[in-house]
This record gives sequence, structure tokens and C-alpha cells, in this order.
Amino acid sequence: MNPSPLLESFRGRRLPMEARPVGYCELIRRFDLRVPLHHEMAATSPKHSRRRENGWSIHPVSARPKEDTVAHLVFALKHEGLVLLTLKEVFHAMDRRDLEQALIAKPTSAYLRRLCFLYEWLLDEELAVPDTKRGSYALLLDPEKQHATRDTSYERRFRILFNLPGTPQFCPLVRRTQAIDDFIAKDFRGRARDIVDSAPPDVIARAAAFLLLSDSKASFAIEGETPSGDRIERWARVIAKAGTLDLSIKEFERLQRELIGDERFVRVGLRDEGGFVGRHDPLQQPRPEHVSANPEDLVSLLNGLVAFNALSRMLGFHPVMTAACIAFGFVYIHPFEDGNGRLHRFLLHHVMAERDYTPEGIVFPVSSAIYHDIARYKATLETVSKPLLEWIEWSATPRGNVQVQNDTADYYRYFDATAHVEYLFRCIETVVSRDLPDELLFLQHRDTFHAEATRVVDMPERMFDMLLTFLHQNQGRLSKRARETEFVALTADEVTRMEAIYRDLFQRPTDDQSDLFRPLRV
Repeated sequence: MNPSPLLESFRGRRLPMEARPVGYCELIRRFDLRVPLHHEMAATSPKHSRRRENGWSIHPVSARPKEDTVAHLVFALKHEGLVLLTLKEVFHAMDRRDLEQALIAKPTSAYLRRLCFLYEWLLDEELAVPDTKRGSYALLLDPEKQHATRDTSYERRFRILFNLPGTPQFCPLVRRTQAIDDFIAKDFRGRARDIVDSAPPDVIARAAAFLLLSDSKASFAIEGETPSGDRIERWARVIAKAGTLDLSIKEFERLQRELIGDERFVRVGLRDEGGFVGRHDPLQQPRPEHVSANPEDLVSLLNGLVAFNALSRMLGFHPVMTAACIAFGFVYIHPFEDGNGRLHRFLLHHVMAERDYTPEGIVFPVSSAIYHDIARYKATLETVSKPLLEWIEWSATPRGNVQVQNDTADYYRYFDATAHVEYLFRCIETVVSRDLPDELLFLQHRDTFHAEATRVVDMPERMFDMLLTFLHQNQGRLSKRARETEFVALTADEVTRMEAIYRDLFQRPTDDQSDLFRPLRV
């Protein structure tokens, strides 16, 4: 087979030097595969260079494999890890006999056994090769390159230790990054429990109620909505069930009904037509920023998502990674006409609660963290949806919707969830490092304010809370308007003493926060 050409760029991504594509990149070029470029593609340099920049990993020419398809597949597994979407497309395009002959020639090769297992697993087709009888069991996923499950299952045909978190119907993967390793080392689960254990139970109960309300309001704010109290209450009821439900398509549909409430103007249940996220131009033609999964693929994709949740739990995949894969996978699939975003955020809560990652009875206000970092949230969503727009063929319907023309199911099954995991960890860090301890400290200081202010003057509790709010709004001083209206009965001395109590509690510098009234509360 002819050697790969020297390239200066590939599909719009410029190489740092002239080099020949290798591994996945060469296979994408060779078979003209309809897949997005990976976060990093590989090439070999004739100048014996080794460097990584601009989305390229440049290897010396000595690392270049033979030019046959199987050799490039082995290179990909060895140097680049698993990219299931591209692997499946290569398996469809290649001559399967090449893989069969390679394994028969080297029956104990760990890389060839992995490839043969993946071929049968992804395509549900059996290769014409005998079962492997010799050789050590090999991990399917290299845990040095990508995050694997803690436990493994034995796959005897090719002597493989299965450590993927999902099934062929749904299996996003997460690359190892320094950021994720650092987040894991911070042990947010343990830190959250220590914070909760250090506070009185009644304070924890009040903090839990506020954090739930905060998350409820933020979930609607993310979508630019100002909901009624009834809608917020419905959302809070749904979130309160996080960790207690068995996921299924029927359960997704039931949750959607509970969230929607009024079904007169919204179709409830799985979509029976296309869907997209974006806008319409002046002629009412769709301008998608994200195209949802085909309606005929929804059952398979959602069943895959449910199976991912069960398998990842059984084999011990990290709770935050599981939550990110499932929740973002759900929002990319976009199975409903309405309610997808809120169910996406419910799934974040559900998976973490189901795996005891969050303290019992406490809802991490992830939606609040998302709302205050909405630009990064949208950028995270676009890491998958934006590149896919190039490969999804669609036409506009008379009603201004989209109808997808090609097979797109695998785009939603096998995405790279690394950015999503990093983003979710950042949200959790905000909650554990700021929101949760600050809310507990605020409540403790609020109780102290009530107790000390009562020694100055006896008022109903609601008046103390109003006074506390007014003092905050005016930087620790009671405004002239408040003195002359709601608190006209207070003497000047009483007001001065109240202001001093407030300043001592709420404007005293702390280790992390000098003002305990933060945007999350007000």
C-alpha cells in the first residue's frame, strides 16, 4: 500500500510541520470517514521530531508502522487510546479478513486481541478466528490514557479484561487529564461530608432546603425562564427524588410529565419527529446549533444510557464521570420536545446521589454553579455539538423543524466526555468550597444575629430577617427609608447597636469570604 502523503493541514487543522498522518488520522484520511477530528491527531515527521501542539501529536519517523490498516489500528490503540466512533467506522470500511489473518498469525498479541474483541463488540459480528487459548488477560482500555472502571469482567474469547463503563449502545469515554486527576485528589465527597458533619442537624436541614430552592430557581434561569412558584415546586419535588429512582424510558417520560404539568400545549413522551437547538432566520428556516438524535434511534440510545448507568455502577466507574456521561448524553440525544434541559440537570443530581457522592439529604446546587458560569457551560456543550454539525445532513420541514437524512446514532453513543467531566468537577468544587460552607456559616451567623439582637429589642422573627436583609442591602447600615417606615419604632441607639452586631458577624473577614451574603442567597 502506498505511504501516506506529507500534509501541511488535514480537514482544516494545520500541522506544526509537514508530516504524514498515522493511526486514526491516517485511517480517517484513507477511508474518508465521516467523523469529527479527535482532540489530538497523530502524524510522523521525516525530521525525527517529537512534539505536541495545536491538536497534533508528532512522532518520529521511527515510530511509523507499516502502511496496512491493521498496523495503523495497532498504532492508534498503543499511542492514542480508544475512540469508539472512529473504530466502528474503520471496522465497517476495512476488509475484516485483514484483522482475522493478523490475529491468526499472532494469536497472543494483546493489541490484536483487543481489536478483535472491539470488532465483535461494536459490530455484533463474529470474526472467523478461533478462541484465544494462550496469553495473559489484557485490559481493554488503557487506564494510563483513559479513565476505566475500577473492577473488570472476564471476556474469555480473546482473554480480555473488560473495563469500559458502557455497552455498544452507549459508551462515552473520558481521557486522563491533569485537571481531572487533580479534582479526584481533592476528594470533594469526603470534604462535603466533613462540612455537613461539623454543623448542627437543624442548620443542615435549613441549608438543605435553601440549596434545593436555589438549584430550582437557577435551573429555570439557565433557560431564560422566570417560573411560577408552582413550576419551581414541581422541579423541587423531582429533584428530591434524585438517587431513589430506577432509570428507564418510562421513568424519563413520567418525570417529563411531572415537570411539564400542563400537557395541553406540549407533546409529552418521546419525539416522533426531528429536533434541534438554535434559532430560525427571518424566513423561519431553522439555523441549528445542535441537531438532536433521529426519533427512530431514541429507544436504542436511551436504553443504552440506562445500561451505562447500571454497568458503570456495577464495575465502579467514578460517580462524577458517570453523571457527566449520562446527563450530557441525555441532553445531546434530546429525546423530548420540552424538558430536556431540566431532566439533564436532574440526572446530574440523580447519579451522584445514587452513588452516595453527595451527603444524604443535601442537593449540590449544580444548576446555580452552571448559571454563574453559563459561558463555560455552553462552550462545554459545543465541544460535541458544534463539530457534529459538519457531518449531520438535514433538510428543513414545512413547520420549520429539521429532518435528518443520514445515520447519526453513533455520534450520540460514543462522544468524548472529557470536557464535560472537567466542567462538572468545577461546579462541584464551587459548591463544596464555597456554596455549602458559606450557607451553613450564614445560617449559624443568622441565628447568632437573632439571639444578640433580641437582647437589644424583642421583635418577631420575620422582622429580624427583614432587618438583616435591609442591613445587607445598605452595606451594614439601616437606610433612612427603613428607619422611617418598617423600623420607625426603633430608637437611634437600638439601630446603632443592631448595625454593630451585623458588622461583627457579616462583615468580619473570614478565611474564604468577607461577605456571607453572596449572589447565591439574594
